Amino acid sequence: MKHLLPITTIKYVVLSLFFVLQTHAQTGNFTGEVFLEGMPMQGVEIYTDTTPKIGTITSNEGRFMFKNLKEGTYTFYFTHIMAVTKQKNIRIEANQTKNIRIDLLSDTKLNEVVVSASLKPVKRVDTPIAVEVYAPTFFKKNPTPSVFDALEQVNGVRPQLNCGLCNTGDIHINGLEGPYTFVLIDGMPIVSGLSTVYGLSGIPNALIERVEVVKGPASSLYGSEAVAGLINIITKKNSNAPSLSIDSYSTSWNERNLDLGSKFQLRETTILLGVNYYNFSEEIDKNNDGYTDLALQHRISVFNKWNFNRASKKAFSVAGRYFYEDRSGGQLGWNSDTDRGQETIYGESIYTARGELFGIYEFKGKENLDLSFSANLHDQNSYYGTTLYDAQQYIGFVQFKWQRNYKKHDLLTGFATRYTYYNDNTPATTQADETIIPSIFFQDEIEFSKKHKLLLGVRQDYDKRHGAIFTPRLAYRFAPRKNDIFRFNLGSGFRVVNLFTEEHAALSGSREVVVLEDLNPERSWSANFNYLMKRYLPSGAFFNIELSSWYTHFSNKIVPDYDTDSSLIIYQNSNGYALSRGVSLQSDFQFTNGLQLNLGVTLQEVLNVENEQKEQQILTEKFSTNLTASYPIRALNLNIDYTGSLYGPMRLPTFGSSIDARPEYAPYWGTHNIQLTYKGIDHLEIYGGVKNLLDWTPAKDAPFVISRGNDPFEQLPKTPENPLDFDTTYVYTSMQGIRGFFGIRYKLF
Repeated sequence: MKHLLPITTIKYVVLSLFFVLQTHAQTGNFTGEVFLEGMPMQGVEIYTDTTPKIGTITSNEGRFMFKNLKEGTYTFYFTHIMAVTKQKNIRIEANQTKNIRIDLLSDTKLNEVVVSASLKPVKRVDTPIAVEVYAPTFFKKNPTPSVFDALEQVNGVRPQLNCGLCNTGDIHINGLEGPYTFVLIDGMPIVSGLSTVYGLSGIPNALIERVEVVKGPASSLYGSEAVAGLINIITKKNSNAPSLSIDSYSTSWNERNLDLGSKFQLRETTILLGVNYYNFSEEIDKNNDGYTDLALQHRISVFNKWNFNRASKKAFSVAGRYFYEDRSGGQLGWNSDTDRGQETIYGESIYTARGELFGIYEFKGKENLDLSFSANLHDQNSYYGTTLYDAQQYIGFVQFKWQRNYKKHDLLTGFATRYTYYNDNTPATTQADETIIPSIFFQDEIEFSKKHKLLLGVRQDYDKRHGAIFTPRLAYRFAPRKNDIFRFNLGSGFRVVNLFTEEHAALSGSREVVVLEDLNPERSWSANFNYLMKRYLPSGAFFNIELSSWYTHFSNKIVPDYDTDSSLIIYQNSNGYALSRGVSLQSDFQFTNGLQLNLGVTLQEVLNVENEQKEQQILTEKFSTNLTASYPIRALNLNIDYTGSLYGPMRLPTFGSSIDARPEYAPYWGTHNIQLTYKGIDHLEIYGGVKNLLDWTPAKDAPFVISRGNDPFEQLPKTPENPLDFDTTYVYTSMQGIRGFFGIRYKLF
């Protein structure tokens, strides 16, 4: 008995040692190095698909090591903010060390290929034109029912509502209104005039490859309407689109949005199909003024793209879209069946039907030739109270483009023809307006060296109403170092004014529209400067800073006059000039722990000068900032996204401080949103959050928003207590307050 304890102890020690040795014998090691563009990459995160996850980060020399991994096959992920995530299956053998080299592909914005700068694919880092690129993941941080709403997150770009009831609007770039912004889909100018706001709705997010934004004059390549800049929505190539995608969400206001995308293969033809459906049908009046805070909307959009893959040196793709929307807003209880167009209860109702077709035929060879075309039909039937606005617009566009490299010259030339038909029932349109504008353009991009590049471009348009219109452009790029780029742009712009296609405020409310004379084209000269830098920190983190400034001078800017007569909106040619000038700063920070910060700040001034009197342009902010912060909690498969904005004071359309109690200037205001996304299920994302956390609406700062809302048909006489007219134009942001949202995304490749 006295030997029992020592024997037991010895047996325990022997068994434990055997177990440890046996366990050690079943493990192996995994080591290696990670490279990016041939350079060892510090700060690359490496983790497995096991539960719990096993992970490490590469050293200064790009090296990593996993010790004592159990024998078996593992899936390792190699991720870095500047690289495409790489997945690799590794077999771990007992008592062995696996050593490999991993080469990652660069995935920086600077290496993205853009087409909006010069009508041809080129790396963003190489073009003399500053182009901002936004991927769908950027817009997913704050899901919205349309691209129009999503652009609020872009620095210097702001969706502006123009009607407090129907909630139609346009896109402002650098303080200039929507008619100065050119909207394209896959490079085709199918959105303009009457259809600008609708062209940014109804494209399923799953089929959007990226959104390119050019701030500054682009008329020398794109013609009229590209004075402030352009927004080019690039849809996915058929090769990289998912086989099936579903994105659906709803809000606590009972909004419902559904995006469907799919891809089919029919022999050598690849087909993309996308459907967007949005519905909001609940009357909500949080500010208790008797009017809907958010316009009721019911819309559907179907998008179809065909890519004909050929073994020959030719390629052809064609796409089409159908869009229908029923939109209305007004007094509570308004019914489209009984009250539309009647003087019973006030409501604004817009029926929109739209069809689009666009495509490109490429002749590939030493000299690149392509023929592109687009056509759209837009029909709008609207009632603003008892005022009928019935309008049709048809646009056809054909462009032939030729490109050739000759020594240090990248030559591009072509000709285009644009046909526009427009008709409506307003007194301003006595007969249908038909115009054919032929154009010819030429561009030479000269690369003197890797550091110096010069772009020279000219365009000649002919409009029978105004004669020949010449628009030149010059752009210069200087890159003293790989990570520092200076750009300078100078260009001319022009725009032919189509009043009622652009000004919904001219029809909403009781103000009468007065056009004093034939409106001449607007002409402008613009210059902008851009500096872009990127830096890698020793920790492996990355940041870039983009600084821009601009100055635009208009010789004949057509501005609506709300001030001369409180009952009128007056239009006439300018006797003075207008200015748009400002500076902006855009910065992106990405850290090795996954934290991403995006901050944009814009200071601007848009002035109209008449008889040496300067006046701030109405509905244009002096200051704006956008902030996005994202952080992944990988252990929980959770992403946290914050998006926020802040805008400075802007002048608002009032009837004058002597009779109108509403503030003449909007205060500092903004919206803030938070979102959580769970990614722990294959192919599936579950997300939810809160929009407009501070519950900001224009009603918070004003005693009322809609003036004389008790008498929309103005049947009662004006009194000293109520001297105003009925008006719905006092709006600078949505009346939609705080709300929650919840959604799911499913994607299968």
